Amino acid sequence: MIQKTNAARLLDQIGIRYELRQYEVDPEDLAAEAVAVKIGLPSGQLFKTLVALGDKHGICMAVIPGDTELDLKALAAASGDRKIHLVPVKDLQKLTGYIRGGVTALAAKKAYPVYADKSIERFDLISISAGVRGLQILLLPSDYLRVAKATLATIAVSKT
Repeated sequence: MIQKTNAARLLDQIGIRYELRQYEVDPEDLAAEAVAVKIGLPSGQLFKTLVALGDKHGICMAVIPGDTELDLKALAAASGDRKIHLVPVKDLQKLTGYIRGGVTALAAKKAYPVYADKSIERFDLISISAGVRGLQILLLPSDYLRVAKATLATIAVSKT
């Protein structure tokens, strides 16, 4: 029996269809690419949520494909900040209620602005963290964007 997370309960409340997919957690390898393999999706279809701090507007979340890296300059431009940096891992739980490998924009401690990479629209189905390590939510990108109140922007770059 898969335990429902706050993110899944939020989707239930508003009537959005989704699938929960469990996977074995390797605490030494929380990389999105590894999770994608475990749930049987290409890593570009699994979207990871990163938490950043801007100099003008404070905390925001960036949602990018698992096989990419965050373009901090592009995120700063999208968020209206001059400078932006990722928050330290040690601060994630205090800010969001989630730990590394389990961060999601859905049902976070506080509703921060969410910026999703435009590539999200290329897919019929995406995977995001369900709010805990070892569990992913598969849903329509349009549903995710609506619930997360995400702004689309080109914020991801290929890993080199």
